[in-house]
Parts: sequence; structure tokens; C-alpha cells
Amino acid sequence: MNLFKNVGATAKSSGGEEARGIVGGDGGRESVISPESQRVLEERGFPRSKSPAIIRSSWIPQIEETIRRSCEYFFRVQHPDGYWWSELESNVTITAEYVMLTRLLGISIEGKKESIVRYFLNRQDENGAWGLYFGDGSDLSTTIEAYFAMKLLGQEPSCEPMARARAYILKHGGLEASRVFTKIWLAQFGQYEWKKIPSMPVELVLLPPEFYFNIYEFSSWARGTVVPLSIVLCVRPQCKLPESFSIQELCTGHGIRLDSRINKLFFVLDRLAKRLEKRPIRKLRRKAIQAAKNWILDHQEESGDWGGIQPPMVYSMLALHYLGFPLSHEVMKKGLKAIEDFCIEDEEGFRMQSCISPVWDTALTVMALTDAGVETELPALEKSARWLVDQQIVTGGDWQFKNSCRPGGWAFEFCNSRYPDVDDSAVVLNVLNRFDPQRVRGLEPCKSKGMEWLVSMQSSTGGWAAFDRDNDMDILNRIPFADTEAMVDPPTADVTGRVLEVMGCWGYEPGHRAVSRGIAFLKRIQEKDGSWWGRWGVNHIYGTWSVLRGLISMGEDPRSPVVRAAVHWLKDHQNPDGGWGETCDSYKQPELCGQGPTTASQTAWAVMGLLAGGEERSPEVSKGIQYLLRNQKPDGSWDEDYFTGTGFPGHFYIRYHNYRNCFPLMALGQYRMKLRG
Repeated sequence: MNLFKNVGATAKSSGGEEARGIVGGDGGRESVISPESQRVLEERGFPRSKSPAIIRSSWIPQIEETIRRSCEYFFRVQHPDGYWWSELESNVTITAEYVMLTRLLGISIEGKKESIVRYFLNRQDENGAWGLYFGDGSDLSTTIEAYFAMKLLGQEPSCEPMARARAYILKHGGLEASRVFTKIWLAQFGQYEWKKIPSMPVELVLLPPEFYFNIYEFSSWARGTVVPLSIVLCVRPQCKLPESFSIQELCTGHGIRLDSRINKLFFVLDRLAKRLEKRPIRKLRRKAIQAAKNWILDHQEESGDWGGIQPPMVYSMLALHYLGFPLSHEVMKKGLKAIEDFCIEDEEGFRMQSCISPVWDTALTVMALTDAGVETELPALEKSARWLVDQQIVTGGDWQFKNSCRPGGWAFEFCNSRYPDVDDSAVVLNVLNRFDPQRVRGLEPCKSKGMEWLVSMQSSTGGWAAFDRDNDMDILNRIPFADTEAMVDPPTADVTGRVLEVMGCWGYEPGHRAVSRGIAFLKRIQEKDGSWWGRWGVNHIYGTWSVLRGLISMGEDPRSPVVRAAVHWLKDHQNPDGGWGETCDSYKQPELCGQGPTTASQTAWAVMGLLAGGEERSPEVSKGIQYLLRNQKPDGSWDEDYFTGTGFPGHFYIRYHNYRNCFPLMALGQYRMKLRG
């Protein structure tokens, strides 16, 4: 069976010249298509042009060959159950906290120590520090946590890697200048004073959802972290360590400097809260601890996960440990298994992932394969569709406190029933809409429930956020506890663009109330330079691509000022090598937006954004396609060291190992479809 629609066997290029363009031209040799070349093109699915087309015929077979190799790569690595799942790489704090957690729980990791140390050393920069992402070079809190974990693993402070790390830490402010969460970890080992850590009263969990300030005003990830952490902060545990493990050599003696007036106000309130903590209402405190404990137990998945991400998992384990749960308790055993399931080991060493992404990886991969022309009737893809149908969440979750719609979304991970997310659900629905309901059992009701839930998650501003509706109390990002500024989940351009794209695929009209409000939201937040900020991918390239796809899907005129401004921005930020790249630094330094080393995934995003804007015959698209063709590896994959995924802008970034492969295939497939008309 032929895998592809209207695609025959790959023809060899005649002449073998090093062509430098696909369509349009960039200064290289061009030729009018010959009858023989036209025949080859038609075999590949390209329509006959009514007038002589200018095209580099030698590159068409290479596009087909590149697509073929990529598709074959994906089918080689597909799981027998039908899904795809690649590593989700972050910085070394996740593994450092794994080391600290096992020490606090009294769990031996003797057989893993050497492998974990190898991982740390492989990630250490020449300046002695560890960074937030590849090429970052340095981050103080990350380096402190790695240094302490290395000590717990038995590394001598006099060894060269530790000495370099210590010099970096002292030069950049020492323990006193680290983030709040680093200090909380160190305080549990007696390496930092609890009284210097911002308060998060456990009584907060008692406030009902209808109150102006309650736990459901926090983002889903913050909520899942704050509740167990409030128990830890209430208990204020202190694990006794041998003096040889102390890291007081990292203290400088300097205090904390406050940055803004609003933070100063919150620090004053924090001090008042600490005074009240010394004389708690004991009955209320006991009630709050019991409520927090019950909340944690209620939110554990059958698989042992909490929220499908590392912070709620490790802090929930710690909170229950401090409340007296033994490791033999079923809750603790399941939790430990979930944590171990997040860990991987290879030649790079042993490490823990911050999250796992099988639903996201599978949906994006199927989208790429079908964009590339693979038939949905192929058994391997039908198996993927059935797997995605089975992953639909039909039970309730925290999102229901602000939305009464029946459940129907999808989560990111294998097990995360409480927190389906809009982004995953939009991509899954886009993919499932491509399959024949007669061949995939339960597809139609699944799609119906999913689309109903997706549309219902629209916020009052007209946009869509990731996990909740109207979760935008930005003042929460100013409390002293929130130095990562990730306490809320407001609507964003990239998620909204994704939702509008699938609504367009489903036939929603521009006049539909949800659609018109979504479009208005996107136009309202467009940057002056024509781009859009990206919340979940780095950064303006990601946001701009997502929005353009959404607007065009909903019928926006490609000639409109909104689209032309975005197209111009993408063209203006192309790198000399034909690709695109944007550094994670662009979140903190806006002048770097759209600038950075070229990556395969960001090049694909930019190309797809331009294709959405009708630029398939532009030299910029031609050069972008060339970059992807030129850099594919023989096995059908692409290399990409840089992080292009975003966890918390400015603070936490992700390298999705699937991005460098699924998005180039998606871009090449969409380019071919555009040329086929």
C-alpha cells in the first residue's frame, strides 16, 4: 500500500547541481519546466501550471525524499500501542531536587549516584555554572541546587567542577540571592533560615472558591504546588546533615534587596503574617492542615501522579511525609513509582524529566504525517487515532470551578485527569477531524464532547488560556512567594490561535460569537512590530505562527494589515542561512525578539506562518525550505540543541526532543500542499 496521497516513487535529480532555491529564486540558476519535468511533478501531485512556471526542478525530488525519510523515521520510533513519546528536557534543577527528595525521604540511590553525577558534569558550563537552557551559560539558583546535590552525592568541594561552581555562586550573590523555591529546599536541610522564607499560610486552602482570593485563582500548576508547600512551610522540617554536607561556604552575608514598591508592600504583609503564624488559632490550623491533606490525596492520580508535572509530585510527597505517611503507605508507593517513571538514563547519565508529553507528541506527529500526505487509513495512524480517543478525559477537574461544561478535553501526559489543557485538546481535535468516523470507533461523540469543552474554555477577554478560564489575577505574581512570576494562567495569543485554527477546520463561521471575540482578542494584543508574543514556545516566532494559522483558518484576508504586518515581521527576522531562530533571552530582553541561532523547529514555525499568509512563492519561504532540506540527517531526523519550548517565561524552558522532527515534516508537507493548490 502506498503511504502517501498522490505521491509516487522518488525520482532522481537530473544534473545533480547544488540548487539554492525551490520556487521564486534567490540568485541561483532557474529554468522553465520542461515537459519531462512537468510529468515528474504531476507524478508527485503538483498540478500542471496554466503558464510556464519558474521552479528548480531538481529540488522537488529532494522534498519528496526528505519527507519520505522523515515519515519512515517516525514509523520506526512509534510505540506499539500507537503513540509517540520523546524526552522533555529541562535544566538540572529537576534532577537536583530528585536527589534532595530521596535524601529527605530516606531512600537510597546508591546505584544511581555515578550516573547522576555524570549527567551534572555533562551539563556544567565552562564558567562553572549551570544554565536554564542550552547556551544560557549561567543561572544562580540552578547552580546552587546542582552544587548542593553534587555534595549530597559525595563530590568533594575541593574538586575542580565544584570549585568553579562555588566561585560562580559567590560572585553572583550567594545563597541569599537565590529564588524562593531554592531556599525552601535548602531550609529543609538546615542550610537556610525558615524565618527568611516568604509565608504561604496553610489556612488559605479553607477559603471558598467564591472568595476574591482563594487557591483556584492560582494557575493549575501553582495551585498543585502551593497546597502541599503550605504544609511544608507550616511544619518547617529540618533534616540533620553531617557537617561535611553543609553549604554555608556559599553564603555572602548580604541581605535581600527589594525591587519594587508593590513587592515592598507585600513583604510588609508577609512580616505581619509571620507574626500571626507564631500564635495560630490552633483549631483553625488543624482544620486547614486536614483540608490540605485531603486535597492532596484527592488530587493524586491512580498512577501516582499529581498534576502530571514534577513540582506538585515532589512537594506532595514531602507534605505527606511530614504528616507521618510511611513509605510503605499505598499513596507514597504510587507517588514514588510515578516519580521514577519520569526518570530516564542513557549515556548522558541519569536524570528526571519535569513532565512527559505523549499526548502532545502523538497529536503533533500525526498532524505532521498527515500534512505530509500519509493516508489516515494507514493502520499505524488509525491506531494512533484510537489511542487519542481513549485519552479523552471525561471526569471532572479544577477547571469546573469556573466552567460548568461537561468534560471532554485532553491532557499533556499519560495520567492527568484533573487538568486537561486547551492547547493539547485543540491539536488533538484538529487531528481527529482528519479521520473517518466509520473506521475509528467512538470518534464522533469524542469529537463532539471535545469541541464543546474547548469552546467553553474561552475567557471573558475573548482569548483562551491553557488550563482555566479567567485565571488572570496578575497581582498574585507580585507576592514574595512568586518570584518566578508564574502564579496565574491568563489567555495567550498562541493558545487562542490554535483554538481558532481548529474551529476553522470544523466549519465555524467568522460571525460566531466565540470566533469573533477570539479574533478581536488577537488583534488587540498584536505587537506594534506585527508579531505576537509566544507563551508556550520561544517566542514571537511561535506566537506569530500560531496566530496566523488561526486567523487564516477563520477566513482572515491574507492581504489585511494585520496579516501583512506579521508576514513582514517574519521575513525581516530570517537568518542569513535561510532559517529562523529566537533565543530564550527574548522574554527578558524584548530587543532580541526574533533573533537567535537557527533551529529546525523555529524555522518550520516561520515557514508555516508565511505559508498561512500566502507566501509559498516568496524567496524567504524558498530559503527556509532549503534550510530544512539541507540539514536533515540520513536517518530522517534533525538536530537541535537549543530549547524552543517554554515552561515559565524568563524562568523555565524546555527542549522537546520531538519538536526538531515533527515541525520540519509539518512545514515541508504544508509547503508541498500549497504548491499542489
